[in-house]
Amino acid sequence: MKELNTFKLVKVPDNITASVKCGVVTVKGSRGELKKSFKHLALDIYMVDKNTIKVEKWFCKKKQIAAVRTVCSHIENMFKGVTLGFQYKMRAVYAHFPINCSVSEQGSLVEVRNFLGEKYIRKVRMAAGVTVENSKAQKDELIVQGNSIEDVSKSAALIQQCTTVKNKD
Repeated sequence: MKELNTFKLVKVPDNITASVKCGVVTVKGSRGELKKSFKHLALDIYMVDKNTIKVEKWFCKKKQIAAVRTVCSHIENMFKGVTLGFQYKMRAVYAHFPINCSVSEQGSLVEVRNFLGEKYIRKVRMAAGVTVENSKAQKDELIVQGNSIEDVSKSAALIQQCTTVKNKD
């Protein structure tokens, strides 16, 4: 059964400026600016006033109602990213061959050496706006940081996936 109207309001924090134009949400804060397009969804996104974003869907079924809350969560993650940022910590764990992770090009490239004793050097480039560094407090730890949670998690996943063991029992 279709529901007539579903909407959610997202409150914009005081230290952030947000704008919506043609389904593209732009958020500016102390750490920088993030843009995200929601044009692929059939939703109405607009500013009710200076501090409120309204995400609305007309004549929707249950699965389409879920998209309203998902978009609101994405917008709130953008708010968190431009004020606090996101950080992932990763450890290089090994049993016999010590894995060497080196960071180069101002934190935009990770090179994984000596994985399972192989001579092949695995290189992983970080997404735009994401930096990686070796931890000073913990041995064999990488810290991946950035404003966008999607870019930070994607970069951490690429580092993890480059060390997937293949063709072993």
